Amino acid sequence: MKQRSVAICILLLVLLSGCVHQPEVPSLFDTQRKIDEYIASQKYEADCARIAEQARQYLAERIKRGGKLAIVLDIDETSLSNWPAYKVNGWARITTGDCNLQTGPCNIRVWQAMGESKAIPSTLALANFARENRVAIFFISGRAPELREATEKNLRQAGYQWDGLYLIPAGKKFASAIDFKAPARKEITQQGYTIVLTMGDQWSDLNGGYAERLFKLPNPVYYLP
Repeated sequence: MKQRSVAICILLLVLLSGCVHQPEVPSLFDTQRKIDEYIASQKYEADCARIAEQARQYLAERIKRGGKLAIVLDIDETSLSNWPAYKVNGWARITTGDCNLQTGPCNIRVWQAMGESKAIPSTLALANFARENRVAIFFISGRAPELREATEKNLRQAGYQWDGLYLIPAGKKFASAIDFKAPARKEITQQGYTIVLTMGDQWSDLNGGYAERLFKLPNPVYYLP
C-alpha cells in the first residue's frame, strides 16, 4: 500500500511538471525587429524628449533658488547617438576590427573616433537651456582617453558647449562606471558647484550620489555595469 502511494505521488509530480509553463526565449530576429521598430517609429526619440523635458522643468525651478549650479551629462546614447554603428551590427556591440557602415561590422570605438555621431536633439536643447541660464555643463563619459580629441570635435560639431569633460583616466580600469563617474561628480562639487541633475542612459551613469536629481534615458540596445 505504501509503495502504491509513493508511485501515485511520483505520477502526479510527473503530470504536474508537464503543466508548468516553460517561458520562451525571444529569438534574436524578433529582438532586432522590435528595436528597429522602437527607434524607427520615433517612440525612442519621444521617450528621450519626455525625460529631457522633465529635467528641463526641474532645472528651471531650481535656477530660481540660485547658487553655483551645474548639470552632468553622459555622452553616448545621452548626448550623442551611435545608432548608425549599432544598426549595421544588427544592434550588437562590437569593439574589435574596423568600421564599415555599408556592410558591417562596425567597431564602436572606431566609429567614435570618426566623430560623426549626431546630437540627441532633446539633450542638446537641455544643454542649451542650461547655458542660456548660466548653468555649467559637465560631460562624464566612459570613453577611453585616446578618444578625447575626436570626442571634443564631435561634441562641438553637434552644437554642444561645456565647462568640463571627464573621460576614463589613462591606464585605469573600473569594474563599474559608478566607480569612475561618482568620484568625478564629487570632484565637480569640490569646485563649488551644486549638481542640480545628472542624465544618462545607464543606471551606472547616475548612481553613486553627488547630484540632486537623476534622469534615466531609455537604451533598448545595451547594458553597461
